[in-house]
Amino acid sequence: MAVGARSGRDEGGEEPNDSSGPDAVENDGDAKDGAEARPHRSFWKELPLLVGIALLLALLIKTFLVQAFSIPSDSMQNTLQRGDRVLVDKLTPWFGSEPERGEVVVFHDPSNWLSGEATPEPNIAQKALSWIGLMPSAEEKDLIKRTIAIGGDTVECKKGGPVIVNGKELDEPYIFPGNTPCDDFPFGPLTVPKGKIWVMGDHRQNSQDSRYHQQDSTQGFVPVSDVVGRAVVVAWPITRWSTLPIPDTYDQPGIGTQTKATALGLDAAGLAPVGLGPAALGFAGAVPVVLWRRRRLTAGRTDR
Repeated sequence: MAVGARSGRDEGGEEPNDSSGPDAVENDGDAKDGAEARPHRSFWKELPLLVGIALLLALLIKTFLVQAFSIPSDSMQNTLQRGDRVLVDKLTPWFGSEPERGEVVVFHDPSNWLSGEATPEPNIAQKALSWIGLMPSAEEKDLIKRTIAIGGDTVECKKGGPVIVNGKELDEPYIFPGNTPCDDFPFGPLTVPKGKIWVMGDHRQNSQDSRYHQQDSTQGFVPVSDVVGRAVVVAWPITRWSTLPIPDTYDQPGIGTQTKATALGLDAAGLAPVGLGPAALGFAGAVPVVLWRRRRLTAGRTDR
């Protein structure tokens, strides 16, 4: 007898358990009956789960990772055009990162800079959809500008001259063609308080920025706590896709240490948040979860 072979009876003389006997057929039939009793759920029955997961992911993405904003004005031309959609990094501030010189940042209105802007009253449905990021918020008043100086810096600009930060002249190729650095509103020298930033629009003669709010309660400075995040990418329209890097002039020796994260008829550049970015990412993330769940349920029924 070959090693490992078994006879028809075991040593005790009892018949071996035959998996092909009547009992096995009955059990197999029971498994089939069970499978028939629990038919595969249709996509439409799974849809509420898909929507629920997508909304949750969209809310988390909008709150902690990235948010899209629409540019409704011309104060950041030519870097940003009216109608552009930018993606704002909201993650790095959660790890203690603060705005750096040269960054384009989105921030909450610090002291009624947008007081002249009309704010429509949203209904309950609009409030709910804007809260989860599926539509722009009508109540939020956010602005977008370039960070020129940070806490501890000295900044100034005389008529006919460049902006000077900590004694270093800035070379600003991003300024709107035909504009001057500050001829419309010279200022300084000013020392930026700790925990604040000094911001200016790239379209200098059409930007109601820090210069125009020195008589406000914040003296034109924007509290770091009001900064939503750094605009990193122009995402739409596709023909305008580009990144928003920090210009080299802010890295010149002596201007200060950069700790870059590994992210009056004038236009105040208010922003409208666009929820389609987080919503699309939320649905994209929800689909694999629902498909995985469906496969698992199908595999479980097959094993019976």
